[in-house]
Amino acid sequence: MKIHGTTILGVRVGDRAAMGGDGQVTMGETIIKQNSSKIRTLGGGKVLAGFAGSTADALTLFEKFEGKLEQYSGNLQRAAVELAKDWRSDRILRRLEALLAVMDEKASLIVSGTGDVVEPEDDVLAIGSGGPYALAAARAFLKAGWEDPIEIVRQSIQIAGSICLYSNAQITLKSLGDK
Repeated sequence: MKIHGTTILGVRVGDRAAMGGDGQVTMGETIIKQNSSKIRTLGGGKVLAGFAGSTADALTLFEKFEGKLEQYSGNLQRAAVELAKDWRSDRILRRLEALLAVMDEKASLIVSGTGDVVEPEDDVLAIGSGGPYALAAARAFLKAGWEDPIEIVRQSIQIAGSICLYSNAQITLKSLGDK
């Protein structure tokens, strides 16, 4: 699924995690908002979630995912798998056009409406049209020895926002595990 617009990036280093998203909202070729927040804290502050795609669809998915987190006592992986099953099989949910990136202090997952639940192998996840740029930057910062997930996310999304037409550098950042 190709989502046009947005950059969402999550990075986990040890038991610290950060997720950020750009603030740009577009309709077709027009920018209609510069400072939207596409990141939420769920599960009593223990889970970060970000979306790429239609806002109404994403809000529906946030609500459904939070319900799954409650149903499965905060188990991120189980909640993500159950959401993906519902999303793929439900006639109404199946029409939603969005991707979710979710993470806690132990796991990072991308959830799609095709039933995919993908855990990246390097504790870095990215979605949206600016995602590949932010992902490349984050991996380079990690390879260079950076250890602060907040700063990695901030700098990576700024880079993506300077490259991707559908993203900007007005960043919303949330984190877990900060001392």
